[in-house]
Amino acid sequence: MSSGILFLFLLGFLPLVIPACPVRCKCATNIIDCTSKDLTVAKLPAAFRPSAEIIHLAYNRLTYIPSGLFDNLRSLQVVYLQGNPWECNCDILYLRSWLQWQQNRTIYRDVRCASPARMQDRIIAYLTEDEIISTCQYWYCSLALLSQLSLFILLVLQGILVIFIIVYLRKFRRMTAEAWSTSQDLHQNVDTWVSPSRSPYNSD
Repeated sequence: MSSGILFLFLLGFLPLVIPACPVRCKCATNIIDCTSKDLTVAKLPAAFRPSAEIIHLAYNRLTYIPSGLFDNLRSLQVVYLQGNPWECNCDILYLRSWLQWQQNRTIYRDVRCASPARMQDRIIAYLTEDEIISTCQYWYCSLALLSQLSLFILLVLQGILVIFIIVYLRKFRRMTAEAWSTSQDLHQNVDTWVSPSRSPYNSD
């Protein structure tokens, strides 16, 4: 394979190797600026370029940070995260853990919970694990309650279906019995009508 073909081959795979810059963001070698770009979690890349030192994610629509997003950024110095509607539930555990590992937490004092109501305006870096897990338990309890309710509704529907089948079978059995009785009566009437015509005392 010639060097030119090899270069084109590698060039084709280059976008798969180098993390893409998020849509509408400005990306340089060491700075990624996504300030006020209406960015959601779904629009975040799977990974940022390893050379990133400063990442601006402030004033977007981020509710949490995907697990592991900042882990391989060895040169990372600061991430601007304020102004996002952070949801302090199970999904916020990674961000809270990452913030607690930062040497200077004071620069993250504006990274606060927007929901749930009982945690609103709390600094994420200072949340305890038990507080967040309690929201997870509440979520799981709600899911379990919903599952139980769905199961109950399903059982009720099955019960109604069984009752409908039983009633239908009884009605079908009654109709069958009536049809059989009617058939027997018809046979008896036919036999009664035919018998005199076959009597030996009848003249041709």
